Amino acid sequence: MEAFQEAVIDPLSNLLYSYVLIYVLLGAGVYFTIRTRFVQVRLFGLMLRVVGGSTDDAKDGISSFQAFAVGLASRVGTGNIAGVAVALTLGGPGAIFWMWMVALVGMATAFVEATLGQMYKVRSDDGSFRGGPAYYIQRGLGSRRWGMVFAVLLIFAFGFAFNMVQANTISDVLGAAGGVSPAWTAVLLMIIVAPILYGGIRRIATFAGYVLPFMAGAYLLLALVVVVTNLGAVPEVFRQIVDGAFGLDEALAGTAGGVLAAVLNGVKRGLFSNEAGMGSAPNAAATATVSHPAKQGLVQSLGVFVDTIVVCSATAFIILIAGPSVYQPGVTGEAAGASLTQAAVAAELGTWTTWPMTILVFVFAFSSILGNYSYAEGNLTFLGVRGRALTGLRTLVLASVGVGALATLTTAWALADVAMAFMALVNLVAIVLLGRWAIGALKDYESMRRRGVDEQFVGVGNPNLPGDLPGDVWTPSESSTGSSSS
Repeated sequence: MEAFQEAVIDPLSNLLYSYVLIYVLLGAGVYFTIRTRFVQVRLFGLMLRVVGGSTDDAKDGISSFQAFAVGLASRVGTGNIAGVAVALTLGGPGAIFWMWMVALVGMATAFVEATLGQMYKVRSDDGSFRGGPAYYIQRGLGSRRWGMVFAVLLIFAFGFAFNMVQANTISDVLGAAGGVSPAWTAVLLMIIVAPILYGGIRRIATFAGYVLPFMAGAYLLLALVVVVTNLGAVPEVFRQIVDGAFGLDEALAGTAGGVLAAVLNGVKRGLFSNEAGMGSAPNAAATATVSHPAKQGLVQSLGVFVDTIVVCSATAFIILIAGPSVYQPGVTGEAAGASLTQAAVAAELGTWTTWPMTILVFVFAFSSILGNYSYAEGNLTFLGVRGRALTGLRTLVLASVGVGALATLTTAWALADVAMAFMALVNLVAIVLLGRWAIGALKDYESMRRRGVDEQFVGVGNPNLPGDLPGDVWTPSESSTGSSSS
């Protein structure tokens, strides 16, 4: 695997990120930021109000908040704890600045893709909803073939590669904290993942809605304690991040690869963490029962902010405040994963934090495994896979979790990077071509709010849209019954 990685995976990854994805990703983010008139800034307060008012259970599908939690379950995981540590190790403090930039423009991209996921969703036999890029590529662009290509890429990326990364992180922290062998970690994970995995999307949504907000809050509280007890170090941390981003810190010159390494690792880890433009979160967004597609677009856009600007920044500050005792740009290598974050927290607050941090990382990565699988299952449904074949996939995903716990960190990350890049490229092309529909939905939503009328979206005969939406989910007769207000 290491030889294959060096000969094939690494060169392909460098090509995609250095010369293709970085420009397409940032270009799409800037484009949608302008087209939506900086929706991530103008409507930030509304995002908070919408997600705060969407906690009621929906009779069809899952609630808007549960869809937000499933999306956050996939986002908030190794990208926030292990991924930030990897970015700092390979790109220096400046990588964090570029993670922020990716997130800020990515909020607009996330709004567009999640809104499209809602607009082109379909109703399942049990009354719930399914959707995502595969669906809007087929129904919006009229190409089932490319919809199937995306679905296959997502199933590989989220059903297997990303779950290997999450399991690898759990193995990493359990080994560092208690000397638990990877083999025992693999067995433990497979035992506890199986009941929820075989329970389907609603059980996953329920788990994510209850557990993830609590654990994320606990982690942020831990980070806040570190920052408050080291307020004098905060200005220096900001200086390291900004100067490192533009190669202005002479003390770091050449130790972490320079500006290019900061940019590339910041973009890579930023995309892996917040997933804006990747085409993953729209799969969760589409399952929500809402009165207007733009509502879920705003909710998922807020998810990018929470993931990167809040949680990733918390990790970065913990490590940078700890300083040379645990982290030196370009030198720290062996603890490049979540164990580096563990070591930083222990250095600041004491060794008693080792096991609480281990539990936090475990839950983050565990919830990501479940969120990732829910995306894969939705795309299997798109491909027509049901019944025993679906059970077979769940078994293969369970096996990949076990394999991931035994694999090396670099191999797992490399596979995930390449899978993510191909997925993102297909999705980004699709949302640029369909972007005017999401822009029309935003215009419709803002018009309703200005007029003070019921925010009930209709996809047929709507003057704000380029045309009529296919299907019956958003027809006048179905909108009020099939999409209850949230």
